[in-house]
Amino acid sequence: MENKSLGFIGAGRVTRIFLQALKNCNVSFKQITVIDPNHDVLVKIGRDFPGINTTTDDLQKVVQNDVVFIALHPPVVMEMLEKIKPLLAESTVLVSLAPKFTVEKISLKLGGFQNIARLIPNGPSVINEGYNPVCFSGGLSEADKQLLIKIFEILGKCVVVEEPKLEAYAIITAMSPTYFWFQFIELCEIGKKIGLSAEECRTGISETIKASVNTLFASGMSVEEVTDLIPVKPFSDHEAEIKEIYRSRLLPLFEKIKP
Repeated sequence: MENKSLGFIGAGRVTRIFLQALKNCNVSFKQITVIDPNHDVLVKIGRDFPGINTTTDDLQKVVQNDVVFIALHPPVVMEMLEKIKPLLAESTVLVSLAPKFTVEKISLKLGGFQNIARLIPNGPSVINEGYNPVCFSGGLSEADKQLLIKIFEILGKCVVVEEPKLEAYAIITAMSPTYFWFQFIELCEIGKKIGLSAEECRTGISETIKASVNTLFASGMSVEEVTDLIPVKPFSDHEAEIKEIYRSRLLPLFEKIKP
């Protein structure tokens, strides 16, 4: 990939996740350029990722790369597409990292431009263990698809999915670490209060969570059989309440982000 160049429009969390994943694996590209209006953010990018080109206003410098990522929040994506429309080369591959806007909508905004992919990125990609579903436009060449998959596999697992499923993946995979991280942290704090070291908590929780997921999804046992393995269930009286919190928060969020 040393002969390919990348451009990132936006220097927020997802761009930093990408850059860290590339840095972890010591992957080299011909050049990587990041644009963001926030000078301080770009200074941090330059400090943490030496060799990255940054700019606050030279959009053309970013767009005229082989692969360009739209790493922006949904409310400003359409406005940015309007700005880059006259700057896109026919050979450029555009990757949207935002939910809500379909390949068709992006293509229409860009006057029929066809080299488009959509990726739903995942936080654990920062350690190259993400789960990142992607879909491709019908006009994207097989060579470009393989190039993107090769890039995305640096982030972790990359799965090609049907586009209508992307927003569901945003709820179920992209955001899901936030549903659990605070619980793991609290469990670790409780463990330290009752006699375990921080390392013992981290190791014990990590190994148990991995094994719990495998037991539920890979053991061949039914849900009833799995949940019956442990007789003491301290939160059984609150399960209905917790399930309702999930449904009341996540289903409306899905309705908000779907096309």
